[in-house]
Amino acid sequence: MKTYSEKVGNKLNDLLEKTYDAEKGFKKAAENVEHVGLKNYFNQKSQERYNFGHELKTEIKAFGQEVDKGGSITGSVHRTWMDVKALFSLDNEESMLEESIRGEEAAVEEYNEVLSETSLPNTTQTILKQQKNKIMNGLSSIKRLEDLN
Repeated sequence: MKTYSEKVGNKLNDLLEKTYDAEKGFKKAAENVEHVGLKNYFNQKSQERYNFGHELKTEIKAFGQEVDKGGSITGSVHRTWMDVKALFSLDNEESMLEESIRGEEAAVEEYNEVLSETSLPNTTQTILKQQKNKIMNGLSSIKRLEDLN
């Protein structure tokens, strides 16, 4: 059975930190839009990232690694930027969709980077692939929402 190296533990903790940031970012996006469908979508994505975080924490702990808590400074700055953009934007929905698409595309890249690690245990690979697939499906949905907006 493969075990975590410190390098893999660090990568997973980085992914966990970005998951916390995404959860908070989607919650912030929901606060910045009036459209009920978008508000529901962003709240659902926030809950999904909350669930992802718990899955990642459980997996990290299962292999004896320390779990980092909290979001990043970069994520906090990004959420502040979303507030400023919403304040000055004539189309909050469009700007929040654009930010969400950008964030989701970055998340897929981050998952691909961690998944390229050859020393990942099978359970970790399965969790990461499932989460990445959910993000990709959500990205397809959000792009359709952007077309409707």
